Amino acid sequence: MPGRLYDLFPDPDALLSLEPEELAGVVLEFLNSLGPEYSGQYLNSHNFSLPHTVDGYPQQKKDEILKALMEAWVWLEREGMLAPQPGSFNEGWVFITRRGKQVSNREGLEQYHHSNLLPRQLLHPVIAQRVWSDFLRGEYDSAVFKAFKEVEVEVREVCEYSPTDLGVDLIRKAFNATNGPLTDMSKPIPEREALSHLFAGAIGSYKNPHSHRNVDIGPEEAVEMIMLASHLLKIVDTRHGAIIARTLLQTSPE
Repeated sequence: MPGRLYDLFPDPDALLSLEPEELAGVVLEFLNSLGPEYSGQYLNSHNFSLPHTVDGYPQQKKDEILKALMEAWVWLEREGMLAPQPGSFNEGWVFITRRGKQVSNREGLEQYHHSNLLPRQLLHPVIAQRVWSDFLRGEYDSAVFKAFKEVEVEVREVCEYSPTDLGVDLIRKAFNATNGPLTDMSKPIPEREALSHLFAGAIGSYKNPHSHRNVDIGPEEAVEMIMLASHLLKIVDTRHGAIIARTLLQTSPE
């Protein structure tokens, strides 16, 4: 016989306190634990809603628990972790999708929730490539450090500075309001200085501390920092394009 859902999560009050997207991790972990011989007993929305699913829980709470479990089931379907079994669309049979097997359990679902916090499609491609795996693993300090390191590296390479040009000093040099190669001289001086402050402040606050010591940050804060690094890197790209355009204009024959 397969293990019971009760054995996986025996506290009925704690179970009922979970939101559907949280309880979905428990349901997914249970379904993934089933052997092939028991899949038919549970991988059906009707069968899963029957009393045997809540065997072990107090009788007076079984109906309420079943309703909560079905809310979690619907959430799993909506997120593409359960899908209709081909050929039995109207009969309630489902299979655990590739995403559902990859997420697998409560811990995996928590990481999945966190990954949805970071809008990969809005990130600079280089930032996305460098930080995505770290962010999914919950290594938020590493993800933030790598994001701002890419900003620093790109500034250094675009300006053709020495490897010894580092951190805030590098940024101040590149965005100097008077002669910085990445400064848009068409902007008023206060705006030039403000952008220099923005870049220097970001590198000083978010890149340098992470390179010197362990910094404890949560997923939401990490998202904000990574999005800022992405924005800054896009600005560098734009300024680099302007440098190339000026160079081509200056070297083109009359």
